[in-house]
Amino acid sequence: MNDPIGDMLTRIRNAQMRGKGTVSTPASKLRARVLDVLADEGYIRGYETSSDRMGHPTLEIELKYYEGVPVIREVKRVSKPGRRVYLGVGDLPSVRQGLGVSIVSTSQGVMSDANARSANVGGEVLCTVF
Repeated sequence: MNDPIGDMLTRIRNAQMRGKGTVSTPASKLRARVLDVLADEGYIRGYETSSDRMGHPTLEIELKYYEGVPVIREVKRVSKPGRRVYLGVGDLPSVRQGLGVSIVSTSQGVMSDANARSANVGGEVLCTVF
């Protein structure tokens, strides 16, 4: 798999289109940090680490719905393996006039765009969520 973050976001998108309550994805530290940001911003209920039948670690993501409608309306991968997108703190985009969030991988860890601005750091824009 070339793009693990893109795979996780696609799994979330597909599970929400089907109305699933949870979705499973292979575990990694970067995926867990992205899920931490999504949970802090209120887009998912949370996640927990478990293992599949073969003993490989997985992340069980609890999706969030409001009156039967998924909380995550749109999720887009910005920085891809073929085209990395690095932005300085002054160039970080505002998603939907501040209603959405960009997830940024910085030298101080993975954080939302608002936290990156307050910490005065830029980095690789992983994805945008609205």
